[in-house]
Amino acid sequence: MKLGLLSAILDESDFRQVVDICDDIGFRAVELACWPKGNALRRYAGVTHLDLQKLSPEAVEAELAYARGKQVDISALCYYPNPLSPDGEERETAVEHLRLLIKTAAATGIGMVNTFIGRDKSKTAEENLLRYKEIWSPLVELAEQQNVKIAIENCPMLFSKDEWPGGNNLAGSPALWDEMFRLIDSKQLGLNYDPSHCVIFDMDYLKPIYRYKDKIFHVHFKDVHMDREKLDYHGRQAYPLEYMAPKLPGLGEIDWGAFCSALYDIGYEGYACVEIEDKNFEADAAAVRRGIELAHRHMSAYF
Repeated sequence: MKLGLLSAILDESDFRQVVDICDDIGFRAVELACWPKGNALRRYAGVTHLDLQKLSPEAVEAELAYARGKQVDISALCYYPNPLSPDGEERETAVEHLRLLIKTAAATGIGMVNTFIGRDKSKTAEENLLRYKEIWSPLVELAEQQNVKIAIENCPMLFSKDEWPGGNNLAGSPALWDEMFRLIDSKQLGLNYDPSHCVIFDMDYLKPIYRYKDKIFHVHFKDVHMDREKLDYHGRQAYPLEYMAPKLPGLGEIDWGAFCSALYDIGYEGYACVEIEDKNFEADAAAVRRGIELAHRHMSAYF
């Protein structure tokens, strides 16, 4: 395994500054945020550290060469939109940009794209699965042709009022992963596994490591604090932000020793990237830097 950082938290930095920060702190990889420029739809989204719509292949290679010179790997190109959105323009933008990422991941040798399946929050899971097969089959076929892995994060995107009732990402539970992998059976389609999303909905976060050992392509290290008093007051049907808060690894509910032990048990040799969404470390650039350093210090003990 190599310990990396999801670059979205460094939204004020350019590509080379991101690489320099990772190198200086000690991260050996970065999951690179590659949204279409100026397409921010929510917090931590819309970050563009490699503008694939604008940069020439030569310019992209020059940036990646800089990272190689610092011995910082690109673990994946990432873009987390809603390819199943009921809004046709949003859906088309997502699908076309994913196609660009897949082709770029192939051309550069990065070989991995991290994303969401998406979801029409007004429709049932069964209806969304049918739409998923229709929209995602050509994307996975392209990934197979290009020998690129697609890693779907298990975030339900069901945190706030505007994301209810169904959330904006179908891939929220093992039951739905099974259906996804049954409907599109491909060695190139797997998971970007984040245990914090299991904690939010009271699911075991260790069992999936063993059950889906061949489908875990990439890992996120993000923690979460569950406020039990607020949960008792609001109930599980409330918006999750009423009773939970994302945290740096080590400041929440997850036993990272047990989690990493399970990864070693299955022989996982991919990338594991810290994802930072802790509001206690967002006041300014110095606070963000402190949060990144604390996360690295905590997780590096297991590497």
